[in-house]
Amino acid sequence: MADAQRAKAPAPKAAAVKAAPKAAAAPSAADWRTPNPDDILVIDTNKGRIVVEMVPEVAPGHVARIRDLAKQHFFDRQRFFRVIENFMAQTGDPMNNGTGGSPQPDIEPEFTFRRGADMPFALAADQSVAEIGFVRSLPVMTQSMMLAPMTRDQKVTGWALYCPGVAGMARGQEEASANSQFFLMRAAYPSLEKRYTAWGRVIAGQDVVNSIKTGEPVEPPQDWMNTVRLLSDIPATERPTVRVVDTKGAWFKREIERVRAARGADFSACDVSIPAEVK
Repeated sequence: MADAQRAKAPAPKAAAVKAAPKAAAAPSAADWRTPNPDDILVIDTNKGRIVVEMVPEVAPGHVARIRDLAKQHFFDRQRFFRVIENFMAQTGDPMNNGTGGSPQPDIEPEFTFRRGADMPFALAADQSVAEIGFVRSLPVMTQSMMLAPMTRDQKVTGWALYCPGVAGMARGQEEASANSQFFLMRAAYPSLEKRYTAWGRVIAGQDVVNSIKTGEPVEPPQDWMNTVRLLSDIPATERPTVRVVDTKGAWFKREIERVRAARGADFSACDVSIPAEVK
């Protein structure tokens, strides 16, 4: 998605992802967690509700920007102006054409992050020199933690994996040009990794993301976001209850093992679904 913010560009070829078999057993009550309401972004669109869990552990500056703009109601009524099948749905531009942004300064890139022993990382695959897993709901890859004792900060480098549902920040040609525009993935796109900042993932409403009208640009009428709010800012009388399976829990560990056995050498973190409930 080169120059995704200001110009059209040929989209990279999508990676083929095979569907994993359905889970054999439902999670028990102990397998769920209640996410921080300040980290949940509730996007109510004309097509339905999308719920995104933001992950400040991997992109604190970008999560802070999204929180701030949501509190200002900056995103309300903005359109999905660039939506590409088997790629992503882009929005967050007050101009609704890919040229605009917020009055705030652009953000420094957070293409990678530093993983320490205190990060809530759930291992999915150990590749000796690298580890694939999840930070909360976000799929990531990092260097092996065996390297941590040899680094100055006792941490290793990690980056998000662009699986379906991952929320990323659009930018121009300059790496430090992200501002307010963001996109929600409709398919896996490994070529975006370490080139665009990922700041969260859709935990409910991926079907809504996939139903948004496509086009580059999208012809009128475009689909839109009615309101974009933090869960913590929604009045108690209308606030949904959100819970998501804990990727550090026993059920998810078994689910990873089941999917890995079914997929074999083709296993990818994108194959693993993370159940969530929004009521």
